[in-house]
Amino acid sequence: MEWHSAAAGLAATVTDPDSRWRTPVASIPRHELIPRWWERGPGGTWALKDGAADPEAWEQAAYSNLSKITRVGPLHADRSEPGEAPEGGPTSSATLPSLVVRMLRHGRLHEGMDILDVGTGSGYSAALLAHRFGSARITSVDVDPYLTEAAAERLEGMGLHPAIVTADATGPLPGRFDRIVSMVSVNPLPASWLAALRPGGRLVTVISRTSMIVTAWKTEDGGAAGTTARDWAGFMNTRHGPDYPPGVVSRFADRIDQDGEEISTGRYPVLDVDEAWEVRSTLELRAPGTECAYREDESGLRTAWLVHPDGSWARASGGKGRPPTVHQSGPRRLWDVLDRIRNRLNTMGGLPVYGVPLTITPEGTIHLSRGRWKATIR
Repeated sequence: MEWHSAAAGLAATVTDPDSRWRTPVASIPRHELIPRWWERGPGGTWALKDGAADPEAWEQAAYSNLSKITRVGPLHADRSEPGEAPEGGPTSSATLPSLVVRMLRHGRLHEGMDILDVGTGSGYSAALLAHRFGSARITSVDVDPYLTEAAAERLEGMGLHPAIVTADATGPLPGRFDRIVSMVSVNPLPASWLAALRPGGRLVTVISRTSMIVTAWKTEDGGAAGTTARDWAGFMNTRHGPDYPPGVVSRFADRIDQDGEEISTGRYPVLDVDEAWEVRSTLELRAPGTECAYREDESGLRTAWLVHPDGSWARASGGKGRPPTVHQSGPRRLWDVLDRIRNRLNTMGGLPVYGVPLTITPEGTIHLSRGRWKATIR
């Protein structure tokens, strides 16, 4: 494959003409980091794509500004056979290149810094860092030993040699760093990140089940202070093993389609909450750990579910633009929480999730505050 012109085209798409990231993006053969990947097929099934079998599709996949799913459940595309159909959700990917660049820019990175890349994945972010700053001061961690092994081998073939370590990023980290930039989401923020961050250092990450990018400078008390960026992002959550544990939607599947303890008419039409990023982020702040699901059938009937680990659940069904019938059960009324959030959005014109001042304790508790509005992530 003659990939240089394709990489240059990607660089022109995801960086400004004067960006210091343009040359690294144009110089990394991203296709070598994504030899195989998964794509959604009919009915939500996963189909294996082999780059070598279709070089044109391979180039298109690797040098478009798109994320590519490389692992579903415990099954990596590299280790799969044609016809295999894994079940479950994505557990690793080659992240959207423009998002990788944005996260690195939020890191305020400079030469001479020790930089930690959290979430090795395909190795693309580590490749960009090593190309721009040299390999000696770049470390990348991932919980998956196959991912770290494959990334190290592929980067070595490019002449790049960052330290790539197999480790649970929520535990002790391999060193001390001036910058920590995460390509996975966390909740809560690991205390080990603050312990590994040098005085005056900066960390950048996304809070799980939100689109909130936390940017913070380490403070003298061992905590940090900063803001949520006036930007948004979505990442897979950190995991601690080969797959994510079952979600609360599946754990309470036998309940959430029954009649609720309380049945009412909702104030607003049914919403796919996971796709309404500002609303979703605020819901996580108000009812942490809530999972969402959504379905629209052929008749146009929309149904949304909210499920919390404490056993609370809500189901709302209705046509487009019409108030839904809402069923709720458990110790809290989740749809009422959602309606209050949507009412604030409608009356105030926005929700306080971007550009919010924050402080982080040494233990990782995040306190957000804007005027009279306050929230805590712990």
